[in-house]
Amino acid sequence: MKHYLLNVWRIIDPIYYNFTKLEYVTDHRDNKTIFRVRLTKYKGSNIVLGDGTSILKNDLLLKIHLHNARMIRELKKANSEMNRAVLIYHMIRNDLQCLSRYVQTHNRHHDIKAIIGITMLCKGTGRLGFETAPIRNTCYRFLKKASFLPISFIANASSRNPPVYLFMSKNRLLNQFNHFG
Repeated sequence: MKHYLLNVWRIIDPIYYNFTKLEYVTDHRDNKTIFRVRLTKYKGSNIVLGDGTSILKNDLLLKIHLHNARMIRELKKANSEMNRAVLIYHMIRNDLQCLSRYVQTHNRHHDIKAIIGITMLCKGTGRLGFETAPIRNTCYRFLKKASFLPISFIANASSRNPPVYLFMSKNRLLNQFNHFG
């Protein structure tokens, strides 16, 4: 069943990619990373990040999406929940360097205040430099949780946690992951 759903996901994913105006972040060799991104105006509650960056309604953020189908393909190599968590952590950490370069060279880099994502898997995000914040809108939180259920099922991931926002200020991203090479 999971194999069938993953194949359906692989068919639907390119359609989703085109309709959401996402762009791949690539490495220095033009290989696609695990991140797909798009610019967005923030519509949530005001938040102040740990480094003092204030994120207000309508601020320009870079929304990150993980390429879930690719991630699941990579996770097949892991033979335990712990190995999967370590593999995800390293994939994201390594690709954050590419994301840093993407932001730094983006034609609107001066306007981008932070990166934002939504996840139900929060373990290790703090060590990567992300901060979490609850999604206060009940309907939006429910819709996001429902949208994560199929991928959670395919990936054998727990879906008990509510989805949360992930934030990282642009300054933190550039300072922590600005390693060209």
